[in-house]
Amino acid sequence: MSDEQKNDTAEIDVRTLPRSQRHRTVFEAYEHLVVDEALVLINDHEPKGLQEEFERELAGAYNWEPETSTDDAYRVRITKLASTALPRIVADTTALLAGTDSTTGGSIWQLEPGARDQDANIIALPANDEIGMHVGPNLDVLILVLQGSGQLHTERNVIELEQGQLLWLPRNAHRRFVAGTDGLRYFTVHHRKPTLNITVGHTEQKDQD
Repeated sequence: MSDEQKNDTAEIDVRTLPRSQRHRTVFEAYEHLVVDEALVLINDHEPKGLQEEFERELAGAYNWEPETSTDDAYRVRITKLASTALPRIVADTTALLAGTDSTTGGSIWQLEPGARDQDANIIALPANDEIGMHVGPNLDVLILVLQGSGQLHTERNVIELEQGQLLWLPRNAHRRFVAGTDGLRYFTVHHRKPTLNITVGHTEQKDQD
């Protein structure tokens, strides 16, 4: 980048903003950039949390370059390298399952980027554990059995679960999961539930189906 281009770069000074507004302000400014365009962020400290959020949301699609700073003005140049977030590997299920203790239960992996329209989890049930009968969300859910065995109890029948099976759970369907003697681990994916606040970085409770 030439010196002239650097001089034309917009500066975003967030030092006077409440901390709760700073990340959102930077991401909104970043969204308006075109590819290869940059902004210079001025903050009152090194924004490590913001950099972690950029990496979670936009890994490989941006460049983060610290510039000469002072004690009260930390400067970093953020360059947009791609028009959108890039496709990427978000988990290695083989390594994840191998590294998870057999007694571990609950959600052992979740899809993390905030700017998404899907939710995905990996759920682990120890041997003979269960998720009791309940009515599912008003969303269709796909489930892939990754490891172990068990049963899915519906309103009318019981489905035997084995590794490799792909199941469809219609919206609002009754379901109860019971793990077999080797436990049960499965991957779920469904459309993201509407929330009151779906900004980048928003944390929400993960579902178990």
